Amino acid sequence: MSTTYSFTKLVVDDLEKMSAFYQDVYGLKAFDRIQAEIGVDPIDEIMLGVDSAHGPGSIMLLKFVDKSAPTPGAVILGFQTDDLEALVDRVVANGGSVHAEIKTSDVAPVKVAFTVDPEGNQAECIQTLT
Repeated sequence: MSTTYSFTKLVVDDLEKMSAFYQDVYGLKAFDRIQAEIGVDPIDEIMLGVDSAHGPGSIMLLKFVDKSAPTPGAVILGFQTDDLEALVDRVVANGGSVHAEIKTSDVAPVKVAFTVDPEGNQAECIQTLT
């Protein structure tokens, strides 16, 4: 039996705003949207990805229709880019903020910054140095 990690679900409060943020900042595309239930809880979900809604690089933004999102901080998303400065600028231009400024890592050949989306969820953004 083989098991492969496939996607991340991020619970958000403002589904439309957060979908636009992740598309505008990280270049993800919306591939599908579902309205269903998890147990008795109705949900609205937008599936984002680079090449498809499933598989590596995909993120599902999930809104519990009758509940608020949990306090941010339980998950730190990871993004890799070839232009970290431009990515951080896009985060800020789209309503996010910088939690930790860009710095060169002491332990790996990367530059790294930590950013925050408009609802307070963190992302670690890296650029590999060659």
